Amino acid sequence: MKRVPLIPTLIVAAAVATMIALGVWQLSRAREKEALLLRYEAAANLPAVNWPSIPPADNKLPLFRKASAMCLQPVASKVIAGRNAQGESGYSHLVDCRTGAEGPGVRVDIGWSKDPRAGAQWKGGPVSGVIAPDSEHRMRLISATGLADLQASAPPSPADIPNNHRSYAMQWFLFAAAALIIYGLALRGRLAKAPE
Repeated sequence: MKRVPLIPTLIVAAAVATMIALGVWQLSRAREKEALLLRYEAAANLPAVNWPSIPPADNKLPLFRKASAMCLQPVASKVIAGRNAQGESGYSHLVDCRTGAEGPGVRVDIGWSKDPRAGAQWKGGPVSGVIAPDSEHRMRLISATGLADLQASAPPSPADIPNNHRSYAMQWFLFAAAALIIYGLALRGRLAKAPE
């Protein structure tokens, strides 16, 4: 008698259900990311703000908004790969600043150069620019004008933030379909070989 194997069928069904759920979750994340990107695009037209004295929650970061800050004293610096406003590759010069006795301080992108040693003489002062994402400090202020004889770094753009959630959802749905097809073919072959 030809029977569908119970345990393998349940395992495949559970796996397919999980993949479909992950695909639906990715679609939900895509809608959330699209709303966030629209908010970031609108931020460019909002009035400038002062650099926050209290670290904001992750979902309240004022990214892509014009802002100003006062760097009272540079406390650390680093150089990373970056681009200038014309799209040339080179180095962006980041300076971590003390902004007062308390508060989060500010990381400032003081500008761009071809020379990684440039910009080392900057002593701080007022900075105006745009708030951008930062992998270490969550956000940084990219100066609208190059400081310390540097060119301005490329301004941040919400278009640089990936939104791959719809393609991830499609992958999960394709994985689920492939699992069903493969299991269906395996089941058909097994049932064809089974004695009557």
